[in-house]
Amino acid sequence: MDIRPALPVSFDRAYGVFVGQAAGDALGAPTENLSRQEIVRRWGWVDSFLSDDPAGTDDTEYAVLTAWNVLKHGKDLSSNDVADSWRHLLLTQEDDFISGGFSEMGALANLKRGLNPPQCGNDHYEPFSDGAAMRVPPIGLFCAGDPSLAAKLATEDAQVSHSRDGIDCARAVAAGVSVALVTDRWEDVHVAALEQIPKTSWTWRMIHRAVDIGRTHQNIAAAVDALCDALIISHYPWSDVGPEATAFAFGVLAAARGDYVNSVLAGVNAGRDSDTIAAIAGAMAGGLNGADAVPEAWKTAVNIVRGDCIRATAGVRLDELATRFAVNEDQQGEKADEP
Repeated sequence: MDIRPALPVSFDRAYGVFVGQAAGDALGAPTENLSRQEIVRRWGWVDSFLSDDPAGTDDTEYAVLTAWNVLKHGKDLSSNDVADSWRHLLLTQEDDFISGGFSEMGALANLKRGLNPPQCGNDHYEPFSDGAAMRVPPIGLFCAGDPSLAAKLATEDAQVSHSRDGIDCARAVAAGVSVALVTDRWEDVHVAALEQIPKTSWTWRMIHRAVDIGRTHQNIAAAVDALCDALIISHYPWSDVGPEATAFAFGVLAAARGDYVNSVLAGVNAGRDSDTIAAIAGAMAGGLNGADAVPEAWKTAVNIVRGDCIRATAGVRLDELATRFAVNEDQQGEKADEP
């Protein structure tokens, strides 16, 4: 079994993906499900943690679970492997698993009654959420420099809980992270993402629109306002629509010209599913710029995973997890320890 990343990745960039995502997740958690107008009314512009005890949410913890899976199975990762890990770690939680997103909870209910992928990802009421997109950055990291492989493995992961555009969103994010790790140009990230999803898809159209808006604005706050006007699906009662949140992440990355802090804060101040927007943008910008671009206070706050949603992730150190992906040319990736 080949468990080597596609290309060698420095620790700085590998850690940038993990801690970049977790910091965005924690920063965006307090503004989740708020409107842009409500955020402005309460805080003006959020530029730091709003909580005295910040922590990543299920976005971070699912990404850790995905990291374990790809380190264990490498390029042979299958949707059945992912389903087995969900059964082992989530369905057996002593206090029951009740904190996941709609798509994940629907998939777990299907797994519990004996369905397997892709049926367990098809047969529920929200297979198009951003839940798969938020958890696949470690796949992009493992597939550094190979966006087509990243998209392939992201499909395997996403099929457990998603279908159609839910899978396309995961493919786009994994491909984007894969290329962010081997380039210094933020433009390369969205180009790679769009190449891995159908041009006729809702996800492709939304990402393309978002990037066009982001790149035409010099002011971050103005870009966020324009993205809200163009992307928000206001008639849908929930904020976790995959093409909306995923496009937002690519849009804020473009508006920030790839800068880590501005990408993440733009996602935080967008509202809606802000923790996921900021987490995805943070993973891409973290891979692009490395962990040195993440403020030290942010890294310190989120480096140890809380495990509030997925209990098995409690105590995981993101810097240590990143070392499993960071390799020199003469080293191989390490197999993950199973929890």
